[in-house]
Order: sequence, then C-alpha cells, then structure tokens
Amino acid sequence: MQKLRRSLPWTLVVPGVAVLALVLTWGRKPGDVVLAIVAAFLAGAVLASVHHAEVVAHRVGEPLGSLVLAVAVTVIEVGLIVALMASGGAETDTLARDTVFAAAMITCNGVVGLCLVVSTLRRRIATFNAEGTATAFATVITLATLCLVLPTFTTSSPGPTFSATQLAFAGVASATTYALFVFVQTVRHRDFFVPPDLEHGAEDVHVAPPTARTAFVSLAALLVSLVAVIGLAKVESPAIEDAVDAVGAPQSAVGVAIALLVLLPETFAAYRNARRDRLQTSFNLAYGSAVASIGLTIPAVALASIWLDGSLVLGLTTTQITLLVLTAGVGALTILPGRATLQEGALHLVIFGAFLLLAVNP
Repeated sequence: MQKLRRSLPWTLVVPGVAVLALVLTWGRKPGDVVLAIVAAFLAGAVLASVHHAEVVAHRVGEPLGSLVLAVAVTVIEVGLIVALMASGGAETDTLARDTVFAAAMITCNGVVGLCLVVSTLRRRIATFNAEGTATAFATVITLATLCLVLPTFTTSSPGPTFSATQLAFAGVASATTYALFVFVQTVRHRDFFVPPDLEHGAEDVHVAPPTARTAFVSLAALLVSLVAVIGLAKVESPAIEDAVDAVGAPQSAVGVAIALLVLLPETFAAYRNARRDRLQTSFNLAYGSAVASIGLTIPAVALASIWLDGSLVLGLTTTQITLLVLTAGVGALTILPGRATLQEGALHLVIFGAFLLLAVNP
C-alpha cells in the first residue's frame, strides 16, 4: 500500500477523479449535494494544475514555463467557448466578448494587483523587467482595442459587430500578433521576460530540475487537470446562471463567473510566484494569459462564425470601454518605471472591484 501511495501521488489521482466526475455530470443539471462535490473536485484540480505547471516551468525555465500554462488554459477555454456558442443560439452572441473582456480585467487588474500587494508587503518595493512587461501589456491593449473596441464604432454592419471583411482582418491580425509575441518572448528577447536576478541565466540552483520523464508526466497531468477545471466550471454554470437570475444581474455576469473559475490555476500560480519574490513570472502569467485569451479566441470565433447561427457581438459597451481605458492608463504608469509600490497594487484591485461590481450591477 505504501508503494502504491508513492507511485500515485494526489496530484495525479485528483485530476483523474475530477475528469471522471466531469464525465458523470456532463450534460446534466445535478443537485446541490453533487454540485458541492463537483466544487471540491474543481478546487483539487486547480491545485493539481498549479503543481504540474510549476514542475514543467522548472524543467523548461522562464518564460517558456509561464507560456505553457497560459496557452494550455486558453486553448481549452477557446474550445469551450466555441462549443457553447454552437449549442447556445442567440443567447451566446456576446459570450466571446464577455469572456475575453473578463479574462483581460481579471488578469490585468485582479491578478496583477494581488501579486503587487503580496510582493510589496514582503519587500516594500516590487521590481520587475519593464521592457518585457511593457511589451506584453502593449500587446494586450492593442488586441483589445482592435478586436473589442472598434466593433462598437464601425458602421459596415448593424450593432457592435464587424463585417465579414473586418472580422477576417481581426482574426488574422490577432493570430499574427500573438505568434509574434510568443517569438519575442521565448526567442528574440527572452531576457526581457525573466526575473531581474536571473537575467544572466542563473536558474535556481537550490533545487535540481525534474527529469524529462517527470516533466512529460506533469505536462500530461496538467492538460488533464485543465480539462477537468474548465469542464467542471461548465457543469457549475447552471447553478451560476440561477444565482445570477436570483440577484437580477445581467447575463454577461455568467461569463465573468465562469472566467473567474477557469483562471483559478493561473491566479494561484501567479500568487505563489509573487510570494517567492518572482514577480516577473507572475506578470508573465497574467499578461501572457490576457494576450493568449484575445489572440487565440478571436481567430477561433471568427472561423466558427462561418457556420454558427446568429451574429457575433464583439463590441464593448461604454462602461466596459471606460474600464479598459482606465486599465490601460494605470497599467502603463505601473509598468514603465520597472518598480511599483503598494499603492499601484491597490489601484489595480480597486479597478478590479469596480469591474466585478458593474458586472453584477451595471
């Protein structure tokens, strides 16, 4: 029994059991007791995914390690969005917009603010590489403006939508920009995205990196864990919808709640790195997730719109645009000095709080 326990740690057992729970509950509307059990498995899968992401990151190093988690979460999330849009009809016209915008607000304000507060409470002044962080943030704002703000003001098609030509351009531009960002982050200017104390390649010498076999096992377990996290979040969505209806919140609040759930692995990973004084890794996770969310979701839904019924509403509302502009301004002032204090972290959390409040009470 002891040998079996060693060969099957909880970080491997929990993702498998969570996927089994997903299979048993998918397509159903379970009762309260089952939903509570599903929530427990969801939390376990989140913790397991963070563990496996850290193992993979330790093996491949920064910034590639952060990229693995961000891309894995986003690819599965995009698949979920497209699947929901294909089965949801007109009620899902704004799903892609709401989910992508929520992901940007959660990562650029919630995760960044949390990590800044954690880091500055420990070291008073938080330091990071302004060059790489500014590149990532500029990419987020550019993609968000091109894909989510412009549709509100275009006139070729009715409502906050793109025409077919405009949507094709947005999809190609998003995919190209994201591919270029990955190249810059991992090859061309990799040194801009590593923690300042590791700029010269001095990785953590206190812990030996895992073997290739261990890293591959963790990568597979990471993917299984993320499938469980996002799938179980979908299982919980009917209960979320009922809660949203009960408080009289708009339908877009459902997308915000689901985005909060599926971004839990990255949030936990970013928080743990901030506690270890690796704020740059936290920023790589946060801004990298935002770039991936827009850069991969928009091309996917642009292709899917060819056969999906209904219109694809991408344009943000006036309130959402205001929050995006505020995020851009505060984010730029936070990043450019390469140093931040507790005040900057608090400002981002205030913006995040405003986003959550307005999502429920617009």
